[in-house]
Amino acid sequence: MIDDIAEKVYNEERISFDDAMRLFEHPNVTEIGLLADFVRQRKWPKDQVTYNIGRNINYTNVCWVKCDFCAFYRSPGSDEGYVLPNELIFEKIDEMVALGGDTVKSNEILMQGGLNPKLRIEYYEELFSAIRERYPQVHQHCLSATEIIYIAHISRLSLEDCIRRLRDAGLDSIPGAGAEILSDEVRDVIGFRKDRVSEWLDVHRIAHQLGMRTSATMMYGHVETIEQRVTHLEHLRNVQDEKGGFTAFIAWNFQPDYTDLGGDTSRWDGKKATGYDYLRTIAISRLFLDNIPSFQASWVTQGAKIAQVSLKYGVNDFGSTMMEENVVSAAGTSHTDAMTLQTMQRLIEDAGYDAVRRNTQYDLVN
Repeated sequence: MIDDIAEKVYNEERISFDDAMRLFEHPNVTEIGLLADFVRQRKWPKDQVTYNIGRNINYTNVCWVKCDFCAFYRSPGSDEGYVLPNELIFEKIDEMVALGGDTVKSNEILMQGGLNPKLRIEYYEELFSAIRERYPQVHQHCLSATEIIYIAHISRLSLEDCIRRLRDAGLDSIPGAGAEILSDEVRDVIGFRKDRVSEWLDVHRIAHQLGMRTSATMMYGHVETIEQRVTHLEHLRNVQDEKGGFTAFIAWNFQPDYTDLGGDTSRWDGKKATGYDYLRTIAISRLFLDNIPSFQASWVTQGAKIAQVSLKYGVNDFGSTMMEENVVSAAGTSHTDAMTLQTMQRLIEDAGYDAVRRNTQYDLVN
């Protein structure tokens, strides 16, 4: 029974760590979804689901970290490694602007790559400044915490100085990528060269202190325990209590194909997380993360149908048009080609909601 937890939710009381653990054990996923939908409607009372016009740009695939869950990276010196020339980046932005229009900051580029040892702070300053000058209508939602930590390290800067310089050059906000599961024990298994939990949290904490907004993510369904999932959520809730800088939360499950981890059943059970696990996880996250306003569907990994269902499990946003995607698709999962703007709007409307365009900061556009 979860009547006591439901009572907390109805009374706008914060649920505890133990409450979340009980919800993960509760057999009736639909009951959890109803509670999550109640919270979603309380925060977003109109029958609307938002979406964003944006483009994913992977500016480099060169990365020395070699995370075992990633099929996208290429090691330094690889013949398959690349750094996109600025003109090609501009061409990709031109295609997005043609779709999204000229309203200031109404279009989003989500630009991320690997930890490329040849790219220091000056590269990013020059690129972000050029994009800002050329495309004032574009919001630069770029770099993961992991990339920023590495840029600061190889440029011999403090994290605060690095983030400040990136912001001043044109970086508008920071996506939540690189969180995976916020447990050093998990990170030691799936990406032992990667940043520590405290470092990932510090990037977002510092960005919030500098007046920037960021998003929060979780990649689950690999080697983590349920307790570690809830600890991850607790880390996010604690940081959000400080400055309220997270705009949204996005969760997705590990995509194992063509990854080192996916082929190593000595480290994980070889079973890809199901749609029910996604719905349960996103609903419990909505109940636990009572201080993060928006939850975004992960249609890239879950597909259109589960993304539609998630709108009744606490999700209020369908995410970005993206236009291209290379990281998840490298691991054998791709729904991007079929997700046009018109398709996204139709999926929202068929689920019983009005499709409303937003910007990266979740302000409604037009």
